[in-house]
Formats: sequence, C-alpha cells, structure tokens
Amino acid sequence: MNSGNTAWMLTSAALVFLMTPGVAFFYGGMVRAKAVLNMLMLSAAALAVTAVVWTLWGWSIAYAGKSVGGIFGDPVTGFLLRDTMVFDDQTGHYTAAGLAANGSKYPNSVDVAFQATFAMITVALICGAIAERVKYSTWMIFVALWITFVYAPMAHMVWNNGLLSGKGAISAALGAPVHDFAGGTVVHINAAMAALVIVLIIGKRKGFGTQPIRPHNVPFVMLGAFLLWFGWFGFNSGSAFAADGTAGYAWVSTTASAAAAMLAWGFTEKVRTGHYTAIGAASGIVAGLVAITPAADVVSPLWAMVIGAIAGIVCCLACGLKFRLGYDDSLDVVGVHGVGGLIGTVLIGFFAQGTGLLAGGDWRQLAVQVVVALCAILYSGVVTAIIAFALEKTVGWRVTEAQEVGGIDLADQGERAYDFAGTASSVLKELR
Repeated sequence: MNSGNTAWMLTSAALVFLMTPGVAFFYGGMVRAKAVLNMLMLSAAALAVTAVVWTLWGWSIAYAGKSVGGIFGDPVTGFLLRDTMVFDDQTGHYTAAGLAANGSKYPNSVDVAFQATFAMITVALICGAIAERVKYSTWMIFVALWITFVYAPMAHMVWNNGLLSGKGAISAALGAPVHDFAGGTVVHINAAMAALVIVLIIGKRKGFGTQPIRPHNVPFVMLGAFLLWFGWFGFNSGSAFAADGTAGYAWVSTTASAAAAMLAWGFTEKVRTGHYTAIGAASGIVAGLVAITPAADVVSPLWAMVIGAIAGIVCCLACGLKFRLGYDDSLDVVGVHGVGGLIGTVLIGFFAQGTGLLAGGDWRQLAVQVVVALCAILYSGVVTAIIAFALEKTVGWRVTEAQEVGGIDLADQGERAYDFAGTASSVLKELR
C-alpha cells in the first residue's frame, strides 16, 4: 500500500463529498425564499439515498461485478461491499480486502468512498432543473432508481473498461481511445440529459416565462460556487488516483479553465446587459469547471483557458434557450452542465496533446469523443424517460398548484426558511 496515495484519495473523497453541500447552497440561493429548504433537502436526499444504494449494489454494478455486455456489472459480486471489506480477527477491525484495481496502491475501501461521492454529486445536479415543484418523496425514489439503472451502468461503461471506455468496442472501431478523465459524460452530460427529460415530463412552474422568478439569496449562490471550486480539486485532481504530477497539473488546468470561464461569462453579460453580475460570475465558474473535467490531464495550459473561455461564452448564451424553446430548466442544469460537459468532451478531439486535431493528432480522437457523447445522451435520455414516466404514472412528481404557489417548503417540509412574520412581530414588541 502507498500511504501517500491513500491519504490523497481519502482527502479527495472528502472534497468531492463537499461538492454536494456546495450544490445545495448554489441552487438554494437561486430559488425563491419559499422553496429554499426543499432545495437543500433534495441535495441531502441525494447524499443519503445514494450512500445506501451504493453500499447495497451500486458499487457492484459500476465496478465490482462481472461485466454484462460491457454495459453493467452484476449486482451480486459486490453486494454490501462483500468484495471489498473483510473483518480482521486479529485486530478486531474491518479493513479492505485488497488494493484498488487501478494500480495506484491504495485500499479498495478508499476507492468505494471516492466513487460514491461522484455518484452523489451527479444525481444532486439534476434537482436544480426541477426546483420548486416536485415531491420530496418522489425525488428519493427517483434517486435510488437513477443511481441503479443510469449512473452505475454509465460509470461501468466509461470507467470500468466497458462499452464506452478507452478499451471498449467504440474506441476499437474508431481507432482512438475515448478520454473522459473525471466525468464529462458520466457526470455532466448524464445528469443534464436526465434533467431535461424530467423537465419535459413534469412541465413548467406556474408563472414561468410570464412573471419574474428571481434568486432570493445571491450570497448563497456565490458561497456554493466557491465550495464547488474547492471541492473540484478533489474531483479532478483525485481522478489521477495518485498524489503525483498529474494530480498537480489537473489542479492547475482546473483553476485556469474556471477563471477564464468566469471572465468570459462576465464579458458576455457586460456586452448583453451592461453589468457583471454575481450570478453570472458564479455560473461562469461552474461552466469552466464542468468543461475542463473530462480534459484536465491532457490539454496544455493555453487550451485549458481556451476551453474555459469557450464554455463561459457558449453556456451563458445557452441558458437563454429555455425561454425560446419553452422548457423550464429552473436553474440551468442543461445550459451549464449539459452544454459545458459536451464542450469539454468534444474539444478533447481538438486540443488533447498528441491526439487532438490542433495538438498533433488527427480526426480519430474527435470522432470517438463525439460518438461517445452521443451515446451518453441517448442512454441517459432513454432510461431516465422510462423511470420518470413510471414515477409520473404511479406516485406522481408534482405538488399541487396551491402548494407550489404557497411555497413547497411549507407543503413538503412543514417549515419556513425565514420567519419574516415572527421577526417583524418581535421588532414591533421591542419598539412598544
């Protein structure tokens, strides 16, 4: 065992875990005051439900089980982590059964933890698109089903030598290994496509497109963005699976891309509206982080900044499409994560050192990146649609219109985030 790698991967797992609370604040600040608790609770459910499913069978489907057609692993081999954890009769402690399969010489139990946090943040991203109108109970059921049938198989296909991996059939057919360093397809395209499908099924919020729906707490949004940037160091640098130079460079390219994207988004806003907004800065940071995720280890510092700048401009423009096309992606999951993930995945075909069209390679890297991105869109879209339709026809997705108008916090959680009436009453009593 390499203790340095072990320590780094445990740290990375903790950093990626922090990203889901970061998303909770990022999304929570963007919704109206009457829905902020529900938004935070959706992220909390993403953590809790995923942790249970991952322990039961998610890990086995993604990484431990025998591969079925390169699409998913069997859920039995690693059920309840029995392939990973053993009880040491001599010490009286549970410990890892062996080392991670990636050759970085840290315990397999650490790999379970690291990969679990990726599953948590991926499904948490989806809830931003469906804010202010879905039942908490339905969301919990969805998380369990989606991790089982969408996320875990996608992780298997791309990251466990499956159909969409660098050693898979598509890469072999096109003569270049697909590259997804930390989740352009598995995380961002996957989550954004799922979000779009659900939004189309459940419909718009009351007042969407006809009345202003403004963020209630912009400092929350900025806090969430900064927490995400911090956590992303574990997300990308941790995907090197070692405390080495690749991890260090991933840190550098991640920061360069996020910074370039924040500036590019801001300049785009300034041209369009005359202002550099805080919401735009936060969204630009996230767009740059998303776009560099699949490419953080294979593009030069220059191309990392170019990828970020492109993502900042294009994602900023893409977020307005929901009004033109009439779909209510509440917090721009499609515009930021879908478009950003697609940009990063495809631009590897241009900028990857030695294989990209503009960096010493040829068309094959571009072709394989495009094909795999399309496969991720198709798989996530179809399977998510089946799950979402089933839930719509059984338990139902939405709260009632009256509950939505009155505030989903009070309807679903029985609480309010801010006791404005109580505060006003206390002030009046003090004045008297």
